[in-house]
Amino acid sequence: MRTRLLLPPDTLTRRRRRGFSLMELLIVVAILLIIGAIAVPRLGTARQQSQEMAAVRQIQTIHQAQTMYFSQFGKYAQTLQELGPPTSGQAGPSGADLIPTDLAAGQKTGYNFLLQPSPTGYMVQANPVTFGSTGRRTFYSDQSLSIRENWGAEPATPTSKEIK
Repeated sequence: MRTRLLLPPDTLTRRRRRGFSLMELLIVVAILLIIGAIAVPRLGTARQQSQEMAAVRQIQTIHQAQTMYFSQFGKYAQTLQELGPPTSGQAGPSGADLIPTDLAAGQKTGYNFLLQPSPTGYMVQANPVTFGSTGRRTFYSDQSLSIRENWGAEPATPTSKEIK
């Protein structure tokens, strides 16, 4: 016959509910802070890259809208508002409804967009809203459909490096 050591019920309950010690909690917090210090800068860089790629896609959207605008009205739009939704009534030369409202307003995905007429057609510029935070590159394009970039705060120009 085996004998069992019987402990009062209070002792068993206290041992099970003991929880974590202060030292264990401090170690966990320190590990989380180290992981956070490593991850946050990388997340910022990844966000900038995604906003830069979105800016390139928006320029391509503007090119497609300009092509449709030209086929409908026989000329290129001179402002983003002409490519955007009409202010009232049906679509027409002053609001062709070819791009979204936010892009027609000139700002989307952390970039400011500018569409201007040029002697040979049009030009598009995209610059970060806050350089170094929403983007590290500026972009330029025109009716040739080639997109050019500049790594810096200065706006890209027709002589800047072409994106392949």
